[in-house]
Amino acid sequence: MSDDIRVQPSSGNVFADLNLANPEERLIKAELARRISGIISQKGLTQIEAAELLDIDQPKVSALTRGKLDGFSTTRLFRFLNALGNDIEIVVKPKPENRSMAKITVVES
Repeated sequence: MSDDIRVQPSSGNVFADLNLANPEERLIKAELARRISGIISQKGLTQIEAAELLDIDQPKVSALTRGKLDGFSTTRLFRFLNALGNDIEIVVKPKPENRSMAKITVVES
């Protein structure tokens, strides 16, 4: 007996693929949170130490590192990255003509 497995190509945004509201914003916040979590780990900070640096309480650091991002705006996540010693550069440029929709991405230098 053969079970057919259907594979659907991703759009590149899992939140859009799942038809969730504001998929672009969700993807940006998830990528920023991933970077913040990585920096916290790279610096060897405990959640309590990170909370002090970010001026939030430890449960919020825990939520952030677990991807629970409802209470975090992109601006707030930018501030966290600054507090962790990172510059943020926003570049606006025309989309390529071969792509129908403009997009937002987080790029690591």
